[in-house]
Amino acid sequence: MTAHKKEHHYIPFGIKLMITYSLFIIIPVLLVGYAANMIFTNSIQEQTREINHGTLEQMKDNISYRIEDMSRISGMLYFDSNLAFYLRHLEEGWVSYEATTKQLLPKIQTTIESANNKMRLAVYLHNDTLPEIYHNYNNSDPLKAEGPLFDLYHIARIKDRPWYMNYPKEKYGQTMQWKQVEGDAKFEHISLLRRLVDTNSPLALKEIGFIRISLRITDLLGSVDFQKIGNGTKIFALDESRKIMFSSGDTDYNLGETLSEKEIANYWVIDEVIPQLNWHLVALVPNDIMEQATSKVRLWTIFICLACYIIFSIAGLFVSRFYSRRVSKIVRVLDAFQEGNFQKSIHFKGKDEFTRISVALNEMGQNIDELIQELYMTNLKKKEAELESLQAQINPHFLYNTLSSISRLAKFGEVDKLQRMVLDLAKFYRLSLNEGRTVIPIKNELEQINAYINIQKTKFGDSLQVMFDVESDIIRYQTVKLILQPFIENALEHAWYGDRINIRIIGRLEGELITFRIIDDGIGIHPEILRQLFDPAESLNVGFGIRNVDERIKLHFGPEYGVKIVSKRGMGTSVNITILAQKKDKPSGRLS
Repeated sequence: MTAHKKEHHYIPFGIKLMITYSLFIIIPVLLVGYAANMIFTNSIQEQTREINHGTLEQMKDNISYRIEDMSRISGMLYFDSNLAFYLRHLEEGWVSYEATTKQLLPKIQTTIESANNKMRLAVYLHNDTLPEIYHNYNNSDPLKAEGPLFDLYHIARIKDRPWYMNYPKEKYGQTMQWKQVEGDAKFEHISLLRRLVDTNSPLALKEIGFIRISLRITDLLGSVDFQKIGNGTKIFALDESRKIMFSSGDTDYNLGETLSEKEIANYWVIDEVIPQLNWHLVALVPNDIMEQATSKVRLWTIFICLACYIIFSIAGLFVSRFYSRRVSKIVRVLDAFQEGNFQKSIHFKGKDEFTRISVALNEMGQNIDELIQELYMTNLKKKEAELESLQAQINPHFLYNTLSSISRLAKFGEVDKLQRMVLDLAKFYRLSLNEGRTVIPIKNELEQINAYINIQKTKFGDSLQVMFDVESDIIRYQTVKLILQPFIENALEHAWYGDRINIRIIGRLEGELITFRIIDDGIGIHPEILRQLFDPAESLNVGFGIRNVDERIKLHFGPEYGVKIVSKRGMGTSVNITILAQKKDKPSGRLS
């Protein structure tokens, strides 16, 4: 007992590794890495938020600049006192023509040319002595029309329009309005609306005209681009009722729809107000953007932690190297055992648990290998005996029936039929014996069944008609012998329906399967008998030949193969036999 205890005076291997990695590697690296990652990640995320917010604010400033530019252009007409002078004088004829051609039209043209974006200017005049000059757009986009980009109308054309009637009260130099009027929504335009006033009476400003400057919303919001923030971002311009007027990015929304709160909830939202339009510029930034912003910090944290891990691992390597080598050897032996190689063995020096494990593994591998060999040989012999027993049962049954027929032929003196039947019987048994093998080529099986049918035709004459429909490709494969003959015999004994019977034998190659079908037009099998054929409790009393074939097929090829029968009284029976497509030079891996 004393010597046995001395062999166990050592620190267990598991405790050694646990102490080494816990104290020198895992705990310190995880704690430091987690703390560093949290600090730097929060800092980078905050910087990313500020950058993205600044980007959206810059887009808003660019929009404001373009709005101010349009206001400046409208001011060229609004603050022009000479233009106001010509518009308030009501004189027809030459004076009106001269005011239009020399003052009004050049001023309008200069205003249009000073714009940085393509726009269309419509001026509505209270002075109806001045002529109207306009284009007929026929419901098309005015900004796509050819010719001058302006129109002159009389104020009567819009005086009953709600957007004109509800226009705010005038504050000199301040009152203007951005709005979609007339066909702006249809063509995705927006218009700057502004009065032209007579400044002769500053305390009672009188309207002498009305300006409408139309431009594309895409030109006004041209600086809005989701890629400036990052892929996956969606940017919307929403009007005062939260309807979408413009969008940038991959979105399923259409213009005029309302942005749902559910959509916003899945993103980080940046909202900037465009005061001149009373619109909101809303950016939906996916969480992936934040992940991308912190990925570098996370990678650096991982890199530093990995470097620390390597440094500490080198220190621990000298301690654990001795034990890890032994564990690797044990693992390799276990892998070999898992693959079925129980001849693998290991040998360790010293007196510790590794030595005991090695001795136990070597003994276990040797014992398992011996048991497997013994069990394999036992099962192999058992299966061979079962298959040979089943095979032996089929031949006496057939031989008995055939000899009975030969006896009847001899009794009635039909020598020619007797001779043919004896020759076919000899051929049948020559093929059936097959040098004692239970597996034969399908070609031989077909020759056997043909010999059997010849025997039966000698007996039944023209009352028996058999048709073969067999693909030539299947003769390259092999099968358990005598799988077709019992079903022909069963049909001839039990399926007669009148004085004739027709049988069809079909053979097909279907992928990795070979199927045989034996179809007769006989009386069919009673449903109760059909149920009993494959019932484990009742099949002992009926269907000996059918059960014999099914068991031999399952024994050789596996439980997924075998015999299935479909029958209907008065219509006939169809027997379906399925086996594995197994070539002669490729064993199945089962008993052969």
